[in-house]
Amino acid sequence: MKTENRSSWLIAIALTGWLLYLLAPVLTPFVAAALLAYIGDPLADRLQRLRMPRTIAVICVFLLTFVFVGLLVMLVLPLVRTQIASLLSALPSIVAQIEQVWLPRIEDFLGTDPGENVGVAAFLARYSDMAGNWGTAILVSVGKSGGALAAAVISLFLVPILTFYMLRDWDYIVTRLAALVPSTTQATVFRLARETDEVLGGFLRGQVLVMLGLGIIYSLGLSLVGLKFAIAIGVVSGLVSFVPYLGFVFGIVIAGLTVVLEPDPLLRLGGVIATFTIAQVIEGSVLTPKLVGDRIGLHPVIVIFAIAAGGQLFGFFGILLALPAAAMLSVLVRFAYERYLAEQPAAAEPQPGEPLS
Repeated sequence: MKTENRSSWLIAIALTGWLLYLLAPVLTPFVAAALLAYIGDPLADRLQRLRMPRTIAVICVFLLTFVFVGLLVMLVLPLVRTQIASLLSALPSIVAQIEQVWLPRIEDFLGTDPGENVGVAAFLARYSDMAGNWGTAILVSVGKSGGALAAAVISLFLVPILTFYMLRDWDYIVTRLAALVPSTTQATVFRLARETDEVLGGFLRGQVLVMLGLGIIYSLGLSLVGLKFAIAIGVVSGLVSFVPYLGFVFGIVIAGLTVVLEPDPLLRLGGVIATFTIAQVIEGSVLTPKLVGDRIGLHPVIVIFAIAAGGQLFGFFGILLALPAAAMLSVLVRFAYERYLAEQPAAAEPQPGEPLS
């Protein structure tokens, strides 16, 4: 690539990033709608193959989605809501149990004498004024950001409308974008687009099924252990498992904290650890290979970094854009690596244990 062309591309990328940063709050519902339309397009295409008009196919996709979500909400939400309310009401007892029972045991085991003013209650008392100031500042900030709250509510109502129109015209949008690609680079661009679609589509659709599977496994396992808040903890842990290992860490910590209120806490804690360990084994050996696939190529470290970086740079808009950007970058890096190897003289590959020179 010539120096002038390279400079032009770099300037264009920088301007695009700056524009996305400025328009992030406005673009959030559009990106969310585009992702939903992208996920729903394969089902709409299948309905079209059954001689169904595109608009009717999109309406059917919406109806099926609303029915599924509605049934899920009616079946799961009352249980989750009740258990979360019970969990929140039990938090003071959990704190007292940790302070009065577990902290003294830990101190005896370690052989330490921390003296007075230790424990959770002392910590809260020490920093209560600071927490109160922070809480007041947060409430004032929320009160002043009524416009932002109104914009968020409007965006929430905009997403279904935008999704409907994007899903209805998805094939037309893709065709028009493909027409903009110069004929000299169509083969390469279309290949990269297909690979990006394979990576992103496989990851998103597979990860949703993995989240559902983990939620069911967590809920069943914790119910067998006899945990009071098994369904609430299991469902929430399954949902947040979209970020690799977050569901495991979140669930095992929350479940471990609730165990202190149960009889035979050590035995139940062993059941909690066994539940999440078995779930991780099932996820790594069955769910992720079968539903997501090893060929997807989005390493957990890449997913975590992409979500964290996107949220830091662009807020919620960046979180929505993180995975598509990561999928595209992974394909481009793989393509650049293949081109680099193709352009270099063939060299003998080092054998295992042989030093690189």
